[in-house]
Amino acid sequence: MPKASNEHFPTREALQQQTMETLLSHLVEITGHRDHTLLDVSVLSALHQLVGANEVRTYEIFRFRDELFLRQRAAVRNGKVTPVEDPSDAELIGEPISNFPQLIWCMQNRATSKEEVTGDGQHVLWFPIWLSDKVGTCLMISQPQAFTEESLKLIEGVLSVYRNYQSLLDYSERDSLTGLLNRKTFDENFSRMVSGAHGHESVPHDPPDRRLLQPTKEQWLAVVDIDHFKRVNDQFGHLYGDEVLILVANILRASFRAQDRVFRFGGEEFVILLRSVTLEDARKIFERFRATVEQHVFPQVGQVTVSVGFSSISSETPVVILGHADQALYYAKANGRNQVCYYDELVQNGLLSSEISNDSAEFFFDDIATGSQAD
Repeated sequence: MPKASNEHFPTREALQQQTMETLLSHLVEITGHRDHTLLDVSVLSALHQLVGANEVRTYEIFRFRDELFLRQRAAVRNGKVTPVEDPSDAELIGEPISNFPQLIWCMQNRATSKEEVTGDGQHVLWFPIWLSDKVGTCLMISQPQAFTEESLKLIEGVLSVYRNYQSLLDYSERDSLTGLLNRKTFDENFSRMVSGAHGHESVPHDPPDRRLLQPTKEQWLAVVDIDHFKRVNDQFGHLYGDEVLILVANILRASFRAQDRVFRFGGEEFVILLRSVTLEDARKIFERFRATVEQHVFPQVGQVTVSVGFSSISSETPVVILGHADQALYYAKANGRNQVCYYDELVQNGLLSSEISNDSAEFFFDDIATGSQAD
């Protein structure tokens, strides 16, 4: 009777070598990104392949009105990257962290992970990502079988690289006070969005039945300025001024989706890149943010308002598009403040000129960089 051959069955050493090669390949990909979203997807894909989990997700954690919320940022399910769906108005902020007791336990005990078994038998691991004693991101890994000690060590190793690399990205890309993206990261994000805008199909002329057409979804840029911010600093001091900036940043996070981008440009100025919504929805979203700020009670300071100018991201140059939103902002501030103004609408109504010179565009960028825009 012939002996059974083992030549088609890989040895333990061969499997370990294969795992190591796969791990190194993923680590190279993880550390090659300069974007948080791509970094998230690379880490999730690595964990899915290395551990065999059927679902891996990243969430952002942020504070809004003295409560912590979770909002999904990226996900890999059954080997496929699943896009983050546009949330409804009720879901926009995310889910209260109180819905996730295992994660709360981790944060209260400064633990690196906590496992739970759900009602349908899934084994779920929660991993808060600690950066300087703070947690702004967490991961959830789910699979039908219990996690082995070997797989836990592998996960911890990948997350250690993720944690360190995310810290480097945050240091270079985040505003140190508010945690929002900084001015330096704007150009690359803006270029991506402009490229996306150019890829949209145009609406055909004279369609047979306009009523059947859905409103066109576009990309939008808004410039936000806190009204009378200098008075806040002068009357209450810079500590309370900084608290106002932090609270406005928290409202910005809660008011926009994970796929949108919010930047602090310096001083009391913020810029928003809003993805793929109609003009009507864009106006509603910006107006809702403005109203939320107006209704918020700021400690010691009381009421604070913001002015917003926005423009569509078209085939114009970045300087022109940013300049259009800035012109609309200046109009809002010069005509009562605490309002949202749309550039094209102001031009159509004869309230703004559509001309913008190279000189004014250059001065605009100088003002933004130094935070010297009119209060």
